[in-house]
Amino acid sequence: METTPPFLKTIEWEMMNKKKFFPLSMLSSFSVRCALFPLTVIKTQLQVQFKNDVYKGMFDCGTKIYKAEGLRGLYRGFWISSFQIISGVFYISTYEGVRHLLTQRGFGANTKAIVAGGAASLVGQTIIVPFDVISQHIMVLGMNAHGIKHGAIINPLGISEDLRKSQLAIQIAKEIFKRDGIGGYYRGYTASLLAYVPNSALWWGFYHLYQDELIKLLPTNTSHLFIQCLAGSLGGFTTTIITNPLDIIRARLQVQRLDSFARAAIELWAEEHIHMFFKGLSARLVQSAAFSFSIILGYETIKRISVNEQYKHMVKW
Repeated sequence: METTPPFLKTIEWEMMNKKKFFPLSMLSSFSVRCALFPLTVIKTQLQVQFKNDVYKGMFDCGTKIYKAEGLRGLYRGFWISSFQIISGVFYISTYEGVRHLLTQRGFGANTKAIVAGGAASLVGQTIIVPFDVISQHIMVLGMNAHGIKHGAIINPLGISEDLRKSQLAIQIAKEIFKRDGIGGYYRGYTASLLAYVPNSALWWGFYHLYQDELIKLLPTNTSHLFIQCLAGSLGGFTTTIITNPLDIIRARLQVQRLDSFARAAIELWAEEHIHMFFKGLSARLVQSAAFSFSIILGYETIKRISVNEQYKHMVKW
């Protein structure tokens, strides 16, 4: 437990009432994902398009989706993607559990954050990748309605877009199994780990680093919760710039059914050259900053609400 300065800079796992923490955490995660899901759809469609074949940028993409399909188009694949709430419980449990173990062994704050963040992502991705694969196929189906010239790339499963939401998800799941077996649901799993494990590790590391620096820079009466939210956004912004190409390769592997990480990387470079580092970056930066701010706001608020009675006097809002 940190006693200097005289407030809890980090509320640790053993300080919280888990019966309060878990249900509130799931509710917060669902609310954030619901509010920001359109950015995920926009980001995915920008990442898998051929150069600027369909959309010129984030706002053009969002406008075209809305004009063609309304609000429903911006929530393509949401209910399948919402299973991330389940993986989120395992993610945060792993993160806090690994942090607790490393604390007992005397590791520093940044080391704990990086290692625990990477471990949490490994567990979370193992659970969520099958739902992610199905969700991304649903997200990009709508691109055919927006004037795309390379439809075969975007709809490699040949799925009809006229099916209802529940039927669409089931049909995609069946088609993936028919073509690739169980392994089809883990297409791009290695790429997901290569994209998200370092992303998660870096994000938590930057989050704690920025938090420490902001505490030094800002006046002592600044809200600690605001500092944490700002640190989360800065961490998300920094990590996104570093890992953007990895996320594009992951998305393409899962949607375009390519057979290797190397092939996806080579094809992306052949198409985009240096622009591969910036493809879909604006949408991902906005999504990451907003998502990071919102997640930390919910996460740190819930930790404060769930803290055990003996620590409440040390909590700073």
